[in-house]
Amino acid sequence: MVARVSTLLHDALTLPDDERAELAAELLASLDPPPTPGVSVDDAWRVEIERRAQAALSGEAGVPWEDVKANLARRLSGG
Repeated sequence: MVARVSTLLHDALTLPDDERAELAAELLASLDPPPTPGVSVDDAWRVEIERRAQAALSGEAGVPWEDVKANLARRLSGG
């Protein structure tokens, strides 16, 4: 870890819980791409959900249920 980051982290960890949470939220938000003008967050989620649903329904995304069950059974049996 770079010294500057280490110092910032040390200082941040001394903040009260509510201030640390606010700082963490701001840092995470800064990593998101800027919002598209004229598009609400609800609209963006609606578009993303539709995209994911179409990918799942078309079979281009996701794992077949039989594979999931077999994988779980294998993990639960210790194998």
